[in-house]
Amino acid sequence: MYKYDDYDQKIVDERVAQFRDQTRRYLAGELKEDEYRPLRLQNGLYIQRYAPMLRVAVPYGLLNSKQIRKIAHIARVYDKGYAHVSTRQNFQFNWPELKNVPEILAELATVEMHAIQTSGNCIRNVTTDQFAGIAPDEVVDPRPLAEIIRQWSTFHPEFALLPRKFKFAVSGSTQDRAVVQMHDIGLEFYRNAGGELLIKVWVGGGLGRTPILGEVIEEALPWQHLLSYCEAILRVYNRWGRRDNAYKARIKILVKALGIAEFKRQVEADWAFHKDGPTTLTQAELDRVSKYFTAPAYAALADSDAGFEAKRSEEKAFANWVKRNVHAHKQPGYRAVTLSLKVTGIAPGDITDKQLDVVADLADTYSYGELRTTHEQNIVLSDVKLADLYPLWQDAKAAGLATPNIGLITDIICCPGGSFCDLANAKSIPIAEAIQRQFDDLDYQHDIGELELNISGCMNSCGHHHVGHIGVLGVDKNDSEFYQVTIGGKQGNDASLGDVIGPSFAADEVAGVVQRLIDVYVEHRTPEERFIDTARRLGVAPFKERVYADRQPGKKKVEA
Repeated sequence: MYKYDDYDQKIVDERVAQFRDQTRRYLAGELKEDEYRPLRLQNGLYIQRYAPMLRVAVPYGLLNSKQIRKIAHIARVYDKGYAHVSTRQNFQFNWPELKNVPEILAELATVEMHAIQTSGNCIRNVTTDQFAGIAPDEVVDPRPLAEIIRQWSTFHPEFALLPRKFKFAVSGSTQDRAVVQMHDIGLEFYRNAGGELLIKVWVGGGLGRTPILGEVIEEALPWQHLLSYCEAILRVYNRWGRRDNAYKARIKILVKALGIAEFKRQVEADWAFHKDGPTTLTQAELDRVSKYFTAPAYAALADSDAGFEAKRSEEKAFANWVKRNVHAHKQPGYRAVTLSLKVTGIAPGDITDKQLDVVADLADTYSYGELRTTHEQNIVLSDVKLADLYPLWQDAKAAGLATPNIGLITDIICCPGGSFCDLANAKSIPIAEAIQRQFDDLDYQHDIGELELNISGCMNSCGHHHVGHIGVLGVDKNDSEFYQVTIGGKQGNDASLGDVIGPSFAADEVAGVVQRLIDVYVEHRTPEERFIDTARRLGVAPFKERVYADRQPGKKKVEA
């Protein structure tokens, strides 16, 4: 668990005091809207469709139980009794009053939290694998390196007003769970045959209006040059990135326009001037930051437990939960557990103040007080003993946090959409609920198997629909809400972008469309295939034919 040093705390406390005065001046009429807007954005405060929205940073998704209790308190006192986990591992409050935001930030500062650089044209929250530090396939723990990026990028004067927002993802495992290829800069740490720590650097990834997977700009960067090389990338982007058109301002557009070879040439020309300068990392600096990550006092355990195995054999419901929600751990006798925030009828990623308090208690009782948020909008307890899995399951189930659907069709990634966001073309949450109700039979979900379904309310793609096995995008069609459907997207080492299957659908058609896509998959799959495998093997054509068959003349519309 990362612990602030005195410098961290001083920066956050000073920012709170600064923003308190800025907000006071704005409410008193001393600052105009155009003057206040960049100030509030620097502190994670948006003005949404119905109310302000405050985005709270959760660097690399890492939290402790004290912080979760503070989130619960803020939700209860300053909001409408719930918070939302975003796809960048942050927390969001959808209903704070503007006058109370400085006080919320002050409360967050007491538990080493803030909202700095969670919005605006700057380097945003650095994300990584939710199993960082505990995954059996981990080559190097990426959290200290992610923290070094956070410290370097926070208030960096040269990159405080970039052409557009900028996002980093960091992975230290053989399997990419941080989706490095869809970020402005993706960093994949690995070791060569000689044991040297190197970085595969991806650049120019991003979703949104023009979805693009990143390209490799450097295959084997020595880790010591992490910051200096990223700084060179950002300088080229800051110099040539478009500022005249927000839709073409992301680094992905610049990389495509120049071509990766020319972009790399310019980066390395810039890098030559400061390659071995003050931003070159040393082992001493890495060790210094690493010391702020305290490891749990793990017990020496066997990697089996008779009581756990007996309960798994006796109770099907418990066995299903273990299969979907319990994950391998590099420490013998321990497992990681995902608490599902995907209950039918609740907006994906939403969690109540009471549930947050329960999560904090679960973390203290079963996971050394530590937990993580995920970009799939769930919460992970990172260090649970095998012997504790059954009582944890009982406690989580009582709180509505044990739905055994992780990685299944109802584990939907979904942005707030038109229910809150004034950028959205259409609502996302009702579509997610309709699909969840269509597939509410857990046995059926388990029979369908692994499937990622992502929903975005507009082309900004906050729901990552482009990389969903099935993606749903809200579009505006003659001032009505319609939905475009894609298949074939995927995150991970073999990431891909989905293909549009055809014309868009009305809201009441979407669940039925998804059902017909699943029907095609079930009819054509081989025993070992997941949905994505069958979709890649067959291509779009058979799915498209089934979905649009009811639109042919003389055919009756097929309802969900």
